[in-house]
Amino acid sequence: MLTPRWTPLRFHPVQQAYWNSPSRFNTVPAGRRSGKTELAKRKLVKRALVGTEFDPPRFFAGAPTREQAKRIFWDDLKLLIPRHLLKGRPSEVDLMIRLINGAQIWVIGLDRPERIEGSPWDGGVLDEYGNMRASAWPEHIRPALSDRGGWCDFTGVPEGRNHYYDLDRAARAQMTGLVGDWASFHWISADILPPDEIAAARRDLDDLTYRQEYEASFVSFEGQAYYPFAEGTHCARLKYDPRADLVFCFDFNVAPEIAAIVQEQMLPNGLSGTGVIGEVHIPRNSSTPAVCRRLIADWGGHQGRVICHSDSTGGARGSAKVLGSDWDLIRAELSPLFGSRLRLSVPRANPPERVRVNAVNARLKSAAGDVRLMVDPVTAPQVQKDFEGVRLLAGGAGEIDKKVDPGLTHLSDAIGYYIARQFPLVTREVTAHATEGH
Repeated sequence: MLTPRWTPLRFHPVQQAYWNSPSRFNTVPAGRRSGKTELAKRKLVKRALVGTEFDPPRFFAGAPTREQAKRIFWDDLKLLIPRHLLKGRPSEVDLMIRLINGAQIWVIGLDRPERIEGSPWDGGVLDEYGNMRASAWPEHIRPALSDRGGWCDFTGVPEGRNHYYDLDRAARAQMTGLVGDWASFHWISADILPPDEIAAARRDLDDLTYRQEYEASFVSFEGQAYYPFAEGTHCARLKYDPRADLVFCFDFNVAPEIAAIVQEQMLPNGLSGTGVIGEVHIPRNSSTPAVCRRLIADWGGHQGRVICHSDSTGGARGSAKVLGSDWDLIRAELSPLFGSRLRLSVPRANPPERVRVNAVNARLKSAAGDVRLMVDPVTAPQVQKDFEGVRLLAGGAGEIDKKVDPGLTHLSDAIGYYIARQFPLVTREVTAHATEGH
C-alpha cells in the first residue's frame, strides 16, 4: 500500500482484465459507481511512478471541463502519491504534480482541447469521454500521443450512440483474441453495488436512463421522447383538491402560449404521484398575461397555495421582449387574487434538456415499473398529444427535435421544469470507492 488512500480492492474479473490490459488504448464503458474511474486513477499513478524512457515523462488526467477534471482527479491523485515521491509541492494553479523521477501528471479540461497540444505525452486517462467534444480525440489528443507512442484509456458511462459508441464499437471489432492496440472492457453497476442500491436506482430512473447509467448500455435515444407514455396506462379522469397545493407550469414562448395545471395526488393506479388536471393552450396572438387571466378564470376559486414553475430566464421572447420579465408579469397578474398563497419557484439555472426528459420519463414509468405521472385526457388533451407526439433527433444523444411539429414540446417542457426540480434524478453515491470490498 503506497498511501492510506490505496485501500484494498477485490477485483471484478473484467476489472482485473482491464487493470492488466497490455493494449495501448482501452475503452471502459461501465456503470455508475462501479469503480472504473478509481481503477483508471490508480493505473495512471502506477504508470507515472514507473516512468518512461522519455524526459520528462508526461501524463494527463482529462475530463470534459477543467472544473470537472479538478473535481474528479486532483485531490485523489495527491492522496494516491506518497509525499516522499513528490518533487516539490503540486501546482494548484497549473494542476500539475511532479514526481522525483521527473514524471509529470497534468489535470486537464478538454473544453479547450488545444490545452493538450504543443508537447508530447506518454499517456493518460479521459473520464466522462462521452461528454467531450467528438473532435477532441482525433484532432488534438491522438496526434499528441504519436511522438512517444503514448497510451490512453477512455472511461465513463455512455451518452447515447455518439462518438464514444463509435470508438468502443471500433475497439471491440479489433479484439480478435490476440493482443492489439485496442481493447474494450464493460461491467455493470449491479456487479459491484449492493442489491438495495440497485433496486433503489431502478425505482428512481426510467428504463432507458437506468440501462445507460447503471448498465453502461449505449442506448439509442430516438423516436418518441416520452417513450413510456401510453394512453391506456397514463390517461384517466383525475381528482382536484381545492385545498391542496396547485401547480401552474409555464413555458415562456411566442406561440403557442401555454400552461399545464398539476397537482400531487393519489393516482387511480393506487400510487401517489403527479396528476396533470388541466391546461391552457392558446395557439396564437397571446401573451403571458392572457395565459394568467385564463388560469384565473378556471382556477381562481382555489383555496390552497398556488406554485408557479418554469425556466430561469423569465422569457427572452414573446411578452418579455415588450413588457418585462415573464416572472414579473405572472406576479402582477396572479398576486392580486392569490396574495400570500402565491409562490414563484424560479430556478437559478435551467436543467439540460435531456435531464428534464429523463426526469419526466422516470415519473411516467420507472425501471421498476412504477407509474407516478398521469394525465386527465378530458381536461388536458393537448398534454396527452404532446407526450405522444414529441420526437427526438435521429442520431442524437437525446435532444428533442423541435422542428417536427412546432406546436408540440411546450406543454411537456413546462411539466419537465416542474418535475426536474421537484423530483430530480440524482446519482446515488454509496461509498467513495465503489469497488472496495468487492
